[in-house]
Amino acid sequence: MRRLLRGLGNPTLIIVCLVLLVAHNGYLMLSPVLFRILHHAPQQIDNFHSWQGALSFLEAMDIPRFMVGIALICMALTLLMRSRLAWFSSVMLLLCIVLVNLFLVKGHQSQVIYALITLAALLYHRRHFYKHSLGSTSLFAIISIVSLIAYGMLGTLYLGDQFTPPVKDLPTAFYFVMVCMSTVGFGDISPHTTVARMFTLTVISLGITIFAASVASIAGSLISHNLQSLIKGRFSHVTRKNHYIIAGSSALAQSVTQGLTSTGGIVTVVCKVGNAGLYPSAQDVIEGDPSSTSTLEAAGAGDARYIVALMDNDADNAFVVLAAKEVGGKDTKTIALVNDSQNMSKIKRVHPDGVLSLQQLGSDILVRTLNGDSVDCSLSPEIFFNHVQPPSGNNA
Repeated sequence: MRRLLRGLGNPTLIIVCLVLLVAHNGYLMLSPVLFRILHHAPQQIDNFHSWQGALSFLEAMDIPRFMVGIALICMALTLLMRSRLAWFSSVMLLLCIVLVNLFLVKGHQSQVIYALITLAALLYHRRHFYKHSLGSTSLFAIISIVSLIAYGMLGTLYLGDQFTPPVKDLPTAFYFVMVCMSTVGFGDISPHTTVARMFTLTVISLGITIFAASVASIAGSLISHNLQSLIKGRFSHVTRKNHYIIAGSSALAQSVTQGLTSTGGIVTVVCKVGNAGLYPSAQDVIEGDPSSTSTLEAAGAGDARYIVALMDNDADNAFVVLAAKEVGGKDTKTIALVNDSQNMSKIKRVHPDGVLSLQQLGSDILVRTLNGDSVDCSLSPEIFFNHVQPPSGNNA
């Protein structure tokens, strides 16, 4: 039972479940429109005379439903990258589903409840979505712009006769949508009904919002990355000697980094790409694979005092120690964190100089407390670290 509960609390499992929930919400929005399209498509293809006639079987809300469903599925895939932007977009889309179904459509109560459950789960587990990488931001921008263009073209063709002159072909619809999104407003095509005008306003407002947000997000990430690279490239390598290398971006890694820095220690953090934002901007951070020898060499492993593996996964910590043994200096010590005490023997097989087990530490302190022993004055390094003796003939 404890293993089951521990497994249910696994962040990766939580993220996968949230991704499936968001994707399923998208499918529920998408499926009625898809079934209607598949049902009418053969007849429409045989009798195709105009785009407006081909789309005439759709209802007024089908195109927005279709695009929201596509967007939710795309956001679900982006959530796998733990993108904060994708999380925020998913929350907004689910909120739109709830509001539209409650106040406009006034139906699909089961879908509203399901969307609310998914929305609550995303809000409760928001801490798992913290990354602001350039890759996820660019993917979000591309998906948003393509989705808006598709929505605008389908809506324009659906309302074709409600424009002056009427819009009856794809190139003209694409031209009109791009003019609206860019707010150029040539005026050669204009809506002459209330429905068409309201639709045009949605394309304009969404175009301004998505273009501005996409450009600001991508440009901001690029400028921030270049500034950090410039600062680190000029200054950080000067101080990477007799320093500490902290591998990971876990809460413990952040706390240890802060503690060492506050006491005057020189610390270089090595973390996975996208996690540098978890540390202060002034902190010396190298993004890359912490278990890669090239990444550790860039962090100055040969001149480091300690290389401390504080990652969330015990297997990753073992690989960091192996890489540190390969590129570390003769006086460099390695310490590995054991998240699950059952993996203690496995971590010891890679022969770190010290093994830190917070579970063992908590157990020892609790036993001493229950036995009435003093804890504050008698703590020694042995209670924190299970020192590993290498086999004979091994000087690592």
